[in-house]
Amino acid sequence: MTKATVKKTFTPLLNQIIDGIEDIKGEEITILDLRNLENSVCDYFVICQGNSNTQVNALANSVEKKVRENLGEKPWHVEGTGNAEWILMDYVNIAVHIFQRDVRAFYDLEGLWADAEITKL
Repeated sequence: MTKATVKKTFTPLLNQIIDGIEDIKGEEITILDLRNLENSVCDYFVICQGNSNTQVNALANSVEKKVRENLGEKPWHVEGTGNAEWILMDYVNIAVHIFQRDVRAFYDLEGLWADAEITKL
């Protein structure tokens, strides 16, 4: 299945988040679909990584700008911008996790939520 085909199945918010990440060359974009899991905290996790704290901050800014300009939505909460090792953007039904590579490997969200349906872009 091509990336374009996969993206057609996503919500407009999810697609705007992915576009914001791709605009700044975010790496290893992974979507975890949590909708079929009991006690999940939201519908989707979007996980990606940048190579420096500067790029991680730029990724978060790009996502926020893309979503605001195209859908008129703002994140309910954002944290982690101070040290930019792991920025969490909470869009209520979608949580965006933007990591630096080593921090992503350490926390291994994909492993913790391995029962989710996982899509790698």
